[in-house]
Amino acid sequence: QPALRRLAHYLLAHYQKGTRPVRDWRTTTNVAIDLMVYAILGVDEKNQVLTTYIWYRQHWTDEFLRWDPARFDNLTQISLPAESIWVPDILINEFVDVGKSPPVPYVYVGHHGEVQNLKPIQVVTACSLDIYNFPFDVQNCSLTFTSWLHHIRDLNLSLWRQPELVKFDRSIFMNQGEWELLYVLSRFQEFSVKSSDSYAEMKFYVVIRRRPLFYTVSLLLPSIFLMVMDIVGFYLPPNSGDRVSFKITLLLGYSVFLIIVSDTLPATAVGTPLIGVYFVVCMALLVISLTETILIVRLVHKQDLQPHVPQWVKHLLLERATVLLCIGDRKKFNQSRTQSSDFSGQVENNDSTAKLNHYSGEDPRECEVAGGTMPVPAFAEQTEGSLLAQGVLREVAAIRRFLEKREEFRDVARDWLQVGYVLDVLLFRAYLAAVLAYSVTLGTLWSVWRDA
Repeated sequence: QPALRRLAHYLLAHYQKGTRPVRDWRTTTNVAIDLMVYAILGVDEKNQVLTTYIWYRQHWTDEFLRWDPARFDNLTQISLPAESIWVPDILINEFVDVGKSPPVPYVYVGHHGEVQNLKPIQVVTACSLDIYNFPFDVQNCSLTFTSWLHHIRDLNLSLWRQPELVKFDRSIFMNQGEWELLYVLSRFQEFSVKSSDSYAEMKFYVVIRRRPLFYTVSLLLPSIFLMVMDIVGFYLPPNSGDRVSFKITLLLGYSVFLIIVSDTLPATAVGTPLIGVYFVVCMALLVISLTETILIVRLVHKQDLQPHVPQWVKHLLLERATVLLCIGDRKKFNQSRTQSSDFSGQVENNDSTAKLNHYSGEDPRECEVAGGTMPVPAFAEQTEGSLLAQGVLREVAAIRRFLEKREEFRDVARDWLQVGYVLDVLLFRAYLAAVLAYSVTLGTLWSVWRDA
């Protein structure tokens, strides 16, 4: 018979796979394991589940699978069915679903009894995911290999390769997905439950980092553009209603944007990502901006029953604030008020001149009436003319009072408009400083967390 068949029959004829393959029961079976990450298939933040595809290797010594190569055509290695020999019961503690892997029915056996079991596994494990720094987050998920039944005195675990080789081995990793593999740490420890026998554990910490380019383009940049447009909207005139409608349109657009991206943001029951807080604060800033615009428009809106500007408001905003904010529009408003005052004084002087001319008796007929030389019909005619002149004067006086009142309303409206302009500049600069400070703080935090 061929040497392979003779050797397989020789090894498996009296083999008992139900017992640990040692001749002395006090001998510990040492299983060396190795792990290489092939791909990161998915990260479910809501359910706290990580799906990876790994290449897993085991190595142990079976004392009942030894032979002399000289008797079998110098065969030093043979493949045997895995279901026909003893295989250690090593599982992953973090398993939350059945591992999907292509069936590998064979193992390699050396002539000294070394058994090598190599197989790929799709691992679905529980992982405590921290999404606070999304999309600049780094996740650290562990894969704990341990024997479910055998104690450490029966089955011990060790690392097949050196920890440094395992840590930076990315030779088979597919580096084209959303996640990139940083390194894989390994650590051996003993585990015991309620002072019972100890179990050997080999932990592999898979450290991965998310690539933030997609989320930066689809989430951060549109939000930044909308905030920039909100800042630019402050350059619209405050005494027009276009700014209010513009701000409302921006607020509605941002609300629609948040509805669209709500499915993209990761959601957990333990916390909210920082980018979610960022969106909420941006929405709050837009609301504050709209409130400020409504206040300014209400302040500078022209009304006939608008009260005078208080003196303390004039002192603080029109004198102190204009100097601090380097606003030059105050002179224009002062010139407008001066011109309106001169116009009112001119109307009053013209009216007084008309009164003086009326009573000075420049008309000769009026002088004759005063001297008593005019006849009675002339006196009656003069009396009728005086009544008509008095009616005209009353009408002129009413017109003058109306013009003065209207000019007073205009002066009040100009004062409130000037107050509105100064207050608008003050609130705009405070709003701009808050937005810049908020942006710098977030950028610094994200940069520090990414580098860490």
